[in-house]
Amino acid sequence: MMKKYICTTCGVQYSKSKSEPEHCPICEEERQYVNPDGQSWSTHDELMESGNYKNIIIKEEQGLYSITTTPKVGIGQTAYLVISEGFNVLWDCITYLDDETIAFIRSLGGIHAIALSHPHYYSRQADWAETFDAPIYIHRGDHEWIMEPSEHIRLWEGEKRELNEGLTLHRLGGHFKGGAVLHWANGDCGKGVLLTGDIIQVVADTGWVSFMYSYPNLIPLPASKVEEMAKKVFELPFNRLYNAFHKVIKENAHRAVQRSATRYIKALNGELFDT
Repeated sequence: MMKKYICTTCGVQYSKSKSEPEHCPICEEERQYVNPDGQSWSTHDELMESGNYKNIIIKEEQGLYSITTTPKVGIGQTAYLVISEGFNVLWDCITYLDDETIAFIRSLGGIHAIALSHPHYYSRQADWAETFDAPIYIHRGDHEWIMEPSEHIRLWEGEKRELNEGLTLHRLGGHFKGGAVLHWANGDCGKGVLLTGDIIQVVADTGWVSFMYSYPNLIPLPASKVEEMAKKVFELPFNRLYNAFHKVIKENAHRAVQRSATRYIKALNGELFDT
């Protein structure tokens, strides 16, 4: 019987096959990792049948809902549903999708577009797109990491892609070549919101962010790349920032990104501290 297998470590689903894939290229790459106990697989049917999982949906602010699965599946990221001017965008994706989640999203008008920050959050994007008949926007720079092709996928190029008025994708690179963020101009009562996945990562001290090539393996980005990323978002007006793990900079996020980039560059250049 053909099944769509899901990597239990990263939560990414693969195209139908008669048997479990031998390996997960996403996890074998240095920006992720293979579980020390070895590669393992599941299916969405198995997750559903276990009865262990549910999605927690929270209204974060006017026009923004977070969707997080508990207990966590794969990496455990949060997806966000942005509702702006009658156009709904699912920012990043999660693996688990039950009837309750589908019904709630449809009660809000469904999904008009799905946009991804980078491959670690592709999860079951093809099935989400089919369920809501929505296009998937992925930067062409990351096309090699698409493990389940879909007719819904739209590869975009260049440095930005407008999804709808006030909703624009910006390629920053860094964590992945096609790494993108979503700028929501009308968010936070018109002050602007930036949704970043972990292309820009809110850290434990939530007044700051960081930038990494590999988070689990602690491989930093070069100073020149961080400087480039900071310059790209400098032109964007935003007061609030949401990352992929339900962490938020509620006020003055624009300034937080810039001062964090300055600190990061000084640290790499040996100018921040002496130990």
